[in-house]
Amino acid sequence: METFDTIVSTRRSVRKYQAKKVDRELIAQCVEAARMAPSAENVQPWRFIVIDDEAVKHEFCKSAFSGIYSYMKWAEKAPVIVVLVAKLDMLANRIGKQIQGTNYYLLDMGISGEHFVLKAHELGLGSCWIGWFHAKKTRKFFKLPSGHKAVSLISMGYPEKPVTRERELRQLDEILYFNEYR
Repeated sequence: METFDTIVSTRRSVRKYQAKKVDRELIAQCVEAARMAPSAENVQPWRFIVIDDEAVKHEFCKSAFSGIYSYMKWAEKAPVIVVLVAKLDMLANRIGKQIQGTNYYLLDMGISGEHFVLKAHELGLGSCWIGWFHAKKTRKFFKLPSGHKAVSLISMGYPEKPVTRERELRQLDEILYFNEYR
């Protein structure tokens, strides 16, 4: 397996897409990869709302990217927007947060979402995590029930041009410590 060299190290955020529809079977493969993610207490909090209808996407983007979130309007040009919704669990998410001070559902959703974008990249699709959106309007738009929270979005489609741009990363010796933190 060469997952790191072929997928992890070459994936980049894509913000410009071809005007080409993404087959729902490919989207389902990404969700299947996301479904395989580990989660605290195995609660599997993830739910995925796929927006691939142009009219729905337009209305959603008018709401989710309004006001201070208008910078993200570029996402409407993506053929697909996926809303990552967490179904909050009493034990792992409320008690765990009180004891540990950690929102485990956010970790779970992050791992699941990363599985999603890596699978998309493997399938030749580009994607971009979006955390800057109007969460309350998203909740209202989809009429999310109590105990459910929209935590992020992922835009997805075929990249407008090949994804080859290198990015600058911190050196390993700047982030790796053994047995102490310096």
